[in-house]
Amino acid sequence: MILANPPYFGMSANKGEWITDLVGDYKSVDGKPLGEKNPKWLLDDYVKFIRFAEWKINQTGEGVVGYITNHSYLDNPTFRGMRQHLLKSFDEIYVLDLHGNALKGQKCPDGSKDENVFDIKQGVAISFFVKKGMKQKGDCKVFHSEIWGLRDKKYNWLLTNDINSTEFEELQPHTPFYFFIPQEERYAELYNKYWKITDVFSINSVGIVTARDKLTIQYTPDEIWKIVKDFSSLGEKRAREKYELGDDARDWQISLAQEDLKATGLNKELIVPILYRPFDVRYTYYTGHSRGFICMPRPEVMYHMLNENVALLVHKRKELPVPYSHFLVTDTLSEHCCVSIKTTNYHFPLYVYENNQKKENVNSNLANTLNKIYGNKPKAESILHYVYAIFYSNIYRSKYEEFLKSDFPRVPLTIDYNLFIEMGKLGRKLVDLHLMKSKELKNPIAKFQGDGDNTVKKIAYHEEEARVYINKIQYFEGIRSDVWEYLIGGYQVLSKWLKYRKGRKLSLEDIRHFCEVATVLHNTIELQDEIDGLYPDVEKDVIEFEEDSVTMDKYTKYRAQDLSGSRLNSGNCLR
Repeated sequence: MILANPPYFGMSANKGEWITDLVGDYKSVDGKPLGEKNPKWLLDDYVKFIRFAEWKINQTGEGVVGYITNHSYLDNPTFRGMRQHLLKSFDEIYVLDLHGNALKGQKCPDGSKDENVFDIKQGVAISFFVKKGMKQKGDCKVFHSEIWGLRDKKYNWLLTNDINSTEFEELQPHTPFYFFIPQEERYAELYNKYWKITDVFSINSVGIVTARDKLTIQYTPDEIWKIVKDFSSLGEKRAREKYELGDDARDWQISLAQEDLKATGLNKELIVPILYRPFDVRYTYYTGHSRGFICMPRPEVMYHMLNENVALLVHKRKELPVPYSHFLVTDTLSEHCCVSIKTTNYHFPLYVYENNQKKENVNSNLANTLNKIYGNKPKAESILHYVYAIFYSNIYRSKYEEFLKSDFPRVPLTIDYNLFIEMGKLGRKLVDLHLMKSKELKNPIAKFQGDGDNTVKKIAYHEEEARVYINKIQYFEGIRSDVWEYLIGGYQVLSKWLKYRKGRKLSLEDIRHFCEVATVLHNTIELQDEIDGLYPDVEKDVIEFEEDSVTMDKYTKYRAQDLSGSRLNSGNCLR
């Protein structure tokens, strides 16, 4: 038996070749590499201790491992290979999740306070791994239980219970994630048949990382131009002091940033808009050179946004205790935290430009599949509109929230061409709204009232009056509570926009923009209700994802009905 409370430390100093090689067994799943861009958390000390114990028990042929560790390995996608490997080594696995994850802002299911059993921020779990002898492939049983609440409650429970008195739920871990936490099994099989967004729009990258937002991103073109000229002309020491830049980072250094600017000849044409936060477009100086003025400019994707384009913004996972709402569109560059400060934003351009030729960024497998089933090849724009409508369905978000937290979102593609068209129409309205191009913005729902200097001082929302005050006497009126509280990703949109401008005087353009954003959110809420009215029909018949172009046998009957009727002749929105 091996019992321990191993250390948890992501930046492990234990870099021995032997244990590092053993942990390498955790870097594949289902016989394929994980594909994680940064699998560093597999080198955490507690992971190495688990791998060592697993190796030791396998050497003896039987035994029990009992560890209290970081609980991240239970559901984080980076650990899916580790979970599968443990399933192959042991006969039974018992997990008691003690939660207490302050990094995720965890609360009890009833909304009350949840505390950690230790004075740490990372959640904790007790796990027992049991090997009874020669193991048959695939017969490991996994049991899960959990405790929520205050620390004393957890201590008392642990003192008065053992493994026999604990109520465990048996899990059925399965590909692709092999979760060690309960999942909605009835939804998992359905959801995994949908098309992952990376199988819809192939080319993507994470958003831009500046490493120095306060220097490189400004509210207006004039502000960024003034900084570029000044910063490039200063000595390194003076630049560090004036702009409060702190020590250089590995991938961002003052000298390299200044050299990058000077090499461009200081060209105003390199000033471009960038989406910094929801509906908060600012400006940066974009050279496209890595480790220059911008640390990671992602030119392989962002250069396509310097031409006429639109991009879908999504997340690969979520770590905030808020309803899942991590979707947006942009027609500019995007900063990597523009939808959530806790998780990284991914940027999927609709078009790519090669040799001055505009091409659709649509997976050929998807294009061929839709062409076969619809008898019509939808354009990229129509696919985006449909996808965006799906992602803004409240039913879709709540039903698949646990899966959306774990990986890129998947899209249910309806077989019904008419439904594809109708959802696309609603999606187009949303896209136009969120790009601030909708005709609806000509009649904003909000108005700015009160005499003053327009300085944002103290932000306060008065629900009964439907007012948002920016100081004691000036306010925006006509803003319902659901509009004020509306979330996109990790941000309460209107509140966040104002908080960034605390201490600034709002220009007339700022005031107009805020009123328009309130209108966008108001209309988005109404459109989401319309989308939810159609969404249940989407899941009645879906096009199942296949690695290669879809086999038509199972769709032949439906397709024949379509072609003999009026469905494919009833609209031309895809043309």
